[in-house]
Amino acid sequence: MRILVRLPNWLGDLVMSVGFINALRKKFPDAEIDVICKKGMEDLLDFFPTISNRFIFSKQEFDGIFGAYKFGKKIKSAEQYDLFFCLPNSFSSALMGFSSGAKKRIGFKNEGRNFLLTQSFSQSKNLHRAEEYIFLLEKFLDEKLEKPNILFHVIKENISNQIIVNFNSEAASRRMPILKALSILQKISTEFSNDILLIGAQKDKIYVDELCRQLNNYRIKNLAGKTSLKDLAILMANSKAMLSVDSGPSHLCNALQTKVVVLHGADDENNTEAYNKNFVDGMRYGKLPCEPCVKNVCKPYGVPKCLEMLDENLIVEKLKNALK
Repeated sequence: MRILVRLPNWLGDLVMSVGFINALRKKFPDAEIDVICKKGMEDLLDFFPTISNRFIFSKQEFDGIFGAYKFGKKIKSAEQYDLFFCLPNSFSSALMGFSSGAKKRIGFKNEGRNFLLTQSFSQSKNLHRAEEYIFLLEKFLDEKLEKPNILFHVIKENISNQIIVNFNSEAASRRMPILKALSILQKISTEFSNDILLIGAQKDKIYVDELCRQLNNYRIKNLAGKTSLKDLAILMANSKAMLSVDSGPSHLCNALQTKVVVLHGADDENNTEAYNKNFVDGMRYGKLPCEPCVKNVCKPYGVPKCLEMLDENLIVEKLKNALK
């Protein structure tokens, strides 16, 4: 049997999808499992269970609906598939599966795309994202499965006495306001003797550069835009702990079994917090009438007040526990 899986586009969701691949491998041990992955995320596949082929999808090269259809046809010319599982909810992802010619195409009912799927199911409410993906496989198989295994196994060769900090997010409502970020960094650099590594993608560099410029602290090192995804994973696996807003890097760190303290803003921790409870400690202000929300922009206050109001002494205590 040949199986094709369209993986999620975002880092956090991609990390959580490893549970689906683990479960799929367990139910179809002899199957050849191939994946479609967004360009820029493919390094992470080195930590996934055995994958036969990787189809790397570039939105710049295959733009829009027609691009998705064309990419599916390109896959069809290379391989023939018995099953296609569509983890993202987008119309274009289902169209890609349709044009791949897979005999059975399975996904959730969204965006009027049901006609592109041979089997479509309603999503279950109030499930963690990692469990949503397993739920899709459960509906297809018509059986209950174990909870997802969201772990990446990286050899911890040289654990260093460093704390990784990530205040970046795709959404403004989940990105730490710069004055609060400066205050937290000043606090933890005073309380801890550990080196502090600020991470971020290339697009986060201006924000992180400004933090480092204002702090001018030799123990705070700027790695924004300087690490590949694979390098970042190895760095996380060999660090003492991480402090982060709810973001893709917090999920990656958690899956690598390094403890992470997550500062919650405009997110729903029941749906998107790092999955492995033994390696995460989250905190939320919890006193605003709008909490929790999942808006990308904070309309009531202009900036995410839920992050601004977090108790820095409590952050320090949680980080101390993580370092233990």
